[in-house]
Amino acid sequence: MPTAYRISVISSLAALGLALFSSAVAAQAQRPISVVAFGDSLTAGYQLPPGDAFPVKLQAALKAAGQNVAIENAGVSGDTTTGGLDRLDWAIGDGVDAVILALGANDALRGIDPAITRRNLETIIERLKARKIDVLLVGMLAPPNMGQDYGRAYNAIFPDLAAKHGLLLHPFFLEGVAATPALQLADGMHPNARGVDVMVAGTQPKVLELLAEVRRRRGG
Repeated sequence: MPTAYRISVISSLAALGLALFSSAVAAQAQRPISVVAFGDSLTAGYQLPPGDAFPVKLQAALKAAGQNVAIENAGVSGDTTTGGLDRLDWAIGDGVDAVILALGANDALRGIDPAITRRNLETIIERLKARKIDVLLVGMLAPPNMGQDYGRAYNAIFPDLAAKHGLLLHPFFLEGVAATPALQLADGMHPNARGVDVMVAGTQPKVLELLAEVRRRRGG
């Protein structure tokens, strides 16, 4: 085979390979970012119409802001961090880019040892990171009636884990909603539709940072 012809063939194959690679990268960049909101009743939309659940309203807000994203609601009412750990593998399927981890409220309400809550959340985080899934950790605060010692131990869990594992952190899921009756259901604990709007607005800046992390990891 003449040298010039061989060089031409090699150049053509290299160009084809580059074109296929570029096409694959472009297709990956155009795929919606897959996010799972993994939590309890605050995520699931307790006693609300399906369209008023936090993941649904968050997705709508992000799309209105021009984000190509699909958010799955993996909230289970009454779930603890132990329950979340038990269902992690089947709740977070293949192809998920990021997780909004919002578990722990029921642990505090039930007075579960904060050491158990911390251990469960850290295990969930480590298993998600091992799968190359980006995580936004959403914090909670212990109810005042649990006492100061419990509150100090519990409230430190979320900032500690975020710092240790280099995670984005939204410190308090119910910021602006807790202790505001007009934004709550009659139980005085769960958000109503207006309360969910406040939660969406509060978390959206960190979620945008989460999506940016996914795009950086994708290389686009």
